[in-house]
Amino acid sequence: MGKPSYRKELDHLPSYRPAKSLEEIQRELGLTEIIKLSGNENCLGASPLAGEAVRNAAGQLYRYADSTCMSLRGKLARRLNLPEEQLIFGNGSFEIVSLIAQAFLEPGQASIIPEPTFGWYRIASLAAGADLISVPLTQHAIDLTAVSAAISSKAKVIWLCNPNNPTGTIFSGASLQNFMKTVPEDTVVVLDEAYYEYVQDAAYPESANYLALYSNLIILRTFSKVYGLAAMRIGYGIAHPDLIGLLNRVRLPINVNGLAQIAAEAALDDKEFTAAVLENNRLGQDFYCQQFDELKLEYIKTETNFIMVNVEADSRSVAARALRLGISIRAGSEYGMPAWLRITIGTPAQNKRVVDMLRQVLFSEVRI
Repeated sequence: MGKPSYRKELDHLPSYRPAKSLEEIQRELGLTEIIKLSGNENCLGASPLAGEAVRNAAGQLYRYADSTCMSLRGKLARRLNLPEEQLIFGNGSFEIVSLIAQAFLEPGQASIIPEPTFGWYRIASLAAGADLISVPLTQHAIDLTAVSAAISSKAKVIWLCNPNNPTGTIFSGASLQNFMKTVPEDTVVVLDEAYYEYVQDAAYPESANYLALYSNLIILRTFSKVYGLAAMRIGYGIAHPDLIGLLNRVRLPINVNGLAQIAAEAALDDKEFTAAVLENNRLGQDFYCQQFDELKLEYIKTETNFIMVNVEADSRSVAARALRLGISIRAGSEYGMPAWLRITIGTPAQNKRVVDMLRQVLFSEVRI
């Protein structure tokens, strides 16, 4: 029996591997209690206002959602002080990344990707048939000078994760401004700011201010992180109306479900929850830095809700040992950082459990 023909790009397309769900981990290991710190989720949960809004909307489940996200669009545009036509919403940032690749890449063209970084840029680009131009990080941070040097006539999309996942580092507004001057007008620059709200460094760019200067800039943000709506799958993009119009041509109709729209709109009003999330994260960052200093473990200063630490051992083995103790963390081996762990910042009690585990696994004479 013959096989159906398929696009040749699929031969070189790897499957994206997200962090395992709690259900997967519990089923595989038979554990009843898991601290999941491998997916950069919000350890304080979701906005209570968002949860209440979703419960109140249960009677609307039979209706199709608004394809334009009109109510949410208006509120977010006012919050950002931007015209509504500069916004696009997606089924998480994943979808908008894919829309960008569909709209602006084709075989014979290329994506520039600083690496290691968020893995979906690579997959979306390959799915569009584009080539990849990889630019290594410098001291765990995106080197915009090196990225600029990699620009060629083939390069039509540049993916910049700021703060970068998995390293948690940022580039400054001054660096971004200098970089944008070197980018051809027909090359799209994507600034993925999924962790935008967590950044404390004053040098971080207020990227929306650059939209009036550069019509080839697309900014991505999400409701999955600080607002705790990861299960709802809703993210958004900000760009010149012409770019938004092109993305809408390849966007599925009614791509964002109605409950996600309602939850996101309510989450924008929950300032008390957002403040608590940011304060917990700041305290968690300080705790890990102090503990890693005491343990003499190298780490990367982070501007996100996760931190990377060099355990000077096989990170897959350490992550596996941690999992047997009921703690799920991410091995850096999948990012080309085999001795590093990526740890989501949790509650104070969760963070202490992680450090106690590291002391036991890395420094105890009786290894697990």
